[in-house]
Amino acid sequence: MVQRTPLYDAHVAAGAKIVDFAGWEMPINYGSQIEEHHVVRRAAGMFDVSHMLAIDLVGCDSQAYLRRLVANDIAKLTLPGKALYSCLLNDDGGVIDDLIIYYFTPTKYRIVVNAGTATKDLAWMQAQAANFNVSLTPRRDLAMIAVQGPQAREKFWQAFPASRAASEPLIVFQAAEWQDWLIARTGYTGEDGFEISVPATQAIAVWQKLLAAGVKPIGLGARDTLRLEAGMNLYGQDMDESQNPLESGLTWTLDFKDASRDFNGKSALARRQAEGNLRQLLGLVLLDKGVLRSHQKVITKQVDGETTSGSFSPTLNQSIAFARLPAGVKPGDEVQVDIRGKLLKAKVVKPPFARNGKPLI
Repeated sequence: MVQRTPLYDAHVAAGAKIVDFAGWEMPINYGSQIEEHHVVRRAAGMFDVSHMLAIDLVGCDSQAYLRRLVANDIAKLTLPGKALYSCLLNDDGGVIDDLIIYYFTPTKYRIVVNAGTATKDLAWMQAQAANFNVSLTPRRDLAMIAVQGPQAREKFWQAFPASRAASEPLIVFQAAEWQDWLIARTGYTGEDGFEISVPATQAIAVWQKLLAAGVKPIGLGARDTLRLEAGMNLYGQDMDESQNPLESGLTWTLDFKDASRDFNGKSALARRQAEGNLRQLLGLVLLDKGVLRSHQKVITKQVDGETTSGSFSPTLNQSIAFARLPAGVKPGDEVQVDIRGKLLKAKVVKPPFARNGKPLI
C-alpha cells in the first residue's frame, strides 16, 4: 500500500508532480527541477522528508548497543545533540542502510533511517537488541522538513523567531530539542540549513509559515542532483547489502581505533582490507556531449568499472556521476563511458563536485 506524509495535501495544492518513491507518494518537482536545484544553491528551499523514519533509542545499554550495531563509534560523541553518520552493516560487511544518530545522553539517542529500508532496519535493530537493556520506538507521529540553502537559517528564524536562541548556537551536525521539536543543523544537499522534526499535526502550519518567509518547496528530483553534486551517497544506488563501505567511498565512516570494540561486519571488512585490490568510488565529469546515468560501463586502463549514480549537474552545467572503479585509477585520469553503445570521454575526479553554492571541480 502506498503511503502519504502529513504534507501530501500541501504538495498537491502547490501543483507538485507526485511519484511513488520507496512506497510513498512524494513530490518529484513543483515545476522546473533545475530551477528548484538553483534555489537551494542560491537561496533557500524546503523538502518534505517525512517518509524517512526516526527511531528513539533509550535504555542503560544504549551506548554499548550502538557501539556493536554500527560501524562508526558512537562513544566519540560527548556534546549533547551531536550527530554521527554511520553504516548499518550485516555480518558480511554489506550495507543494510546508512543512517544518522543523534546523541543526547549515554542512555538517549535518536536514529534516522531511510524510507525504503525502514522496515528491515527496524527488524534488524530489534534482533540485535536482544542482549541489551534498550528500547526502540519508531516515531511515525512525526513529520520531518529539511530547510536548506545559504539563506535557510535566516529564513527559518524569520518564520520561527522564538527558536533562534536554541538553534543559532548549533554547530554543523548538531541538534537541539526545542519545545516538542528537534532542530538539527544537518542536511543532504551540501548547503547549510536545518532538518526539523515536528509533531505530524503541526506539519502543514510549519510548512505554510516557511512558505510565507520565502522558503520555496523543492522536490526529490532536485534533492538527488544536489546530493550528487555534494558527493553524498544514495542507498540502493551507491551502496547496498552487496557492497561494502570500503568500496563505496565510506571508509571514513569505519572506526577501527578501539581494537576491543567489535561491530557487525568488522571481521569481514578486515579480511577484505587484508586481501587488498579494493575498488573505489570516485567521480566522473563527462567531457563529451551526453548524460551519465547509473549502471553504465566505465572502460579504464585496468578493468571495467560501472557508474552508480549519474545526472546532469545544474551547477557545473555538465553531466557528472559516481563510479565504482578498479584500484589504480586516480583523479585526473581519462576514461570512457559506454552510453547507448557510444564510448564517450570522461575525467575522473574526487567528489564533491559542488558545495556551499560553488562548483569545486
